[in-house]
Amino acid sequence: MCGIAGIIYRDGAPHPIGDEMTRMLQSMKHRGPDSTGYALYGTPANGELVMRYKLADANTPRDFEYQDRLRRHRAEVERRLHSLNAHVRTIEEETEYAFRVSLDYSGDLKTLADYVEDIPDCEVLSLGHSLEIIKDLGDAEQVCSEYHLNDFNGTHAIGHVRMATESDVDISGAHPYWAYPFSDIAVVHNGQLTNYFQWKRRLERSGHRFQSECDSEIIAVYLAQQMSEGATLEDAMRQSLDELDGVFTYICVTRDALGVAKDEMAAKPLVLFESDEIVALASEEIAIRAVLDGEIDTYDPYEGEVLVWQR
Repeated sequence: MCGIAGIIYRDGAPHPIGDEMTRMLQSMKHRGPDSTGYALYGTPANGELVMRYKLADANTPRDFEYQDRLRRHRAEVERRLHSLNAHVRTIEEETEYAFRVSLDYSGDLKTLADYVEDIPDCEVLSLGHSLEIIKDLGDAEQVCSEYHLNDFNGTHAIGHVRMATESDVDISGAHPYWAYPFSDIAVVHNGQLTNYFQWKRRLERSGHRFQSECDSEIIAVYLAQQMSEGATLEDAMRQSLDELDGVFTYICVTRDALGVAKDEMAAKPLVLFESDEIVALASEEIAIRAVLDGEIDTYDPYEGEVLVWQR
């Protein structure tokens, strides 16, 4: 079933989006108890990059070598960053297996991500100037508490609560997905793509890698590929409705925009609220009411519709 949500402030100023997205997602816990994920957009600091990566999973077996393996792999990540002339500003240990690194790096993002991910069990969840992807097993309140997301201020965000139906219950199968190797693009999705394997093979032949068997990752990379060839976010999303088959609703975010698309059957629910200050959207109205006080009027986008908002 799954649930998706998004929020964007039009003034471009920082707001408590970590706390707000948590409230939206927790209100839809019944739609996805397996995992919770966030794509949060903070305020860039003098060109720094932020990399979120993991070295294990919440359900990785804790054998007698587990802690030693984490220490060795973490040290290897730091060594490889230095070997690429990346200046590491800070490294924060969010959990025993998940880390946040801020760094200065002027090279190719794909080179950096590929080199780090060549370390066993390492997965780069996001790499960008304002995007940070945080996802783990458990409900929104659990993930928020574990990763201290109540303190995260930013301009816009998307989130996802997942009920696993076709892939494993692990972090790799959780949404959102970073559009590797493109900076600051992420997607959450509710539905199913029926031409998933066709597009996966096509994008892999173009040099893209995929960390999961989830069709939502296809949407993220598809959109980023279109935009790298000159398409606007809105144009790329409209093109996706012609080329991606299935029943789906998805939300895409970039460094300065948030967009939603529904396929021509419009079977997957989504409601939205729009004002001069804020746009909030979710699979259920209860999620919007979790962050907005008073009376609100929401509506459901039409079939085959694409909407994009700028901050």
